[in-house]
Amino acid sequence: MQKYDVTKTAIKTFSQPEHEIALQTNDLHVYYGDHEQIKGVALQFERYKISAIIGPSGSGKSTYLRALNRMNDEIQSAKVTGSIMYRDLDVNSPQVDVYEMRKHIGMVFQRPNPFAKSIYDNIAFALRRHGTKKKAALDEIVEKTLQQAGLWKEVKDSLSKSALALSGGQQQRLCIARALALKPDILLLDEPASALDPISTSVVEDTLTQLKKDYTLIVVTHNMQQAARISDYTAFFYDGYALEYGATNQIFTQPELKATNDYISGHFG
Repeated sequence: MQKYDVTKTAIKTFSQPEHEIALQTNDLHVYYGDHEQIKGVALQFERYKISAIIGPSGSGKSTYLRALNRMNDEIQSAKVTGSIMYRDLDVNSPQVDVYEMRKHIGMVFQRPNPFAKSIYDNIAFALRRHGTKKKAALDEIVEKTLQQAGLWKEVKDSLSKSALALSGGQQQRLCIARALALKPDILLLDEPASALDPISTSVVEDTLTQLKKDYTLIVVTHNMQQAARISDYTAFFYDGYALEYGATNQIFTQPELKATNDYISGHFG
């Protein structure tokens, strides 16, 4: 397999962003034991935009995404260095309350993982744990988040039914609604449609496009057509580096690096 030059980077910086920067990483490294999986990544994510992360398998896309809300803490051999700045706070600092931080930076995983509870309780469960007890308040949030996730009309008459009875696409939108219930600023999504059929994928993509009016979304995807359809910005990862980052139309039509062009055109490796 061809090895590409990783000494050159083409990281886009926002000198005059249309919106403020919602999240950024500086010299971020992730180690699993002695193996360095992420190698000094510096990226900025603009608020109220969708940023896609693309790249070959093993390039570090999901590892990087998981670092953004400290999911790698759950791996004993993992060590993360560098800074992850959110609202002038370094999320990577040991002083940060990780569970409180995850209210602000939520995550949706590759495979739908609804709780073995009712549709209603999938959303209400975390709310109750964080102190929301009144039924009227719970009802309001359940309806609002299901509407945001494009699922309300399909399930409003069956909220007491098990979430496990939903289709795969419905389950994924329920997981998105569940993540939105705690009112995050940022939503991280790791291959959110990879396990879904084309129709369900289209519905999820429409949902994400609607959500960027109120949220910042960072999406890892292996589907380049999906990245081109829904994202405003795209980062290309290779061998643990973010080699190129910029406006999606620029990345897909006039990338600066041969590695990016080869990957997008299907001539990679």
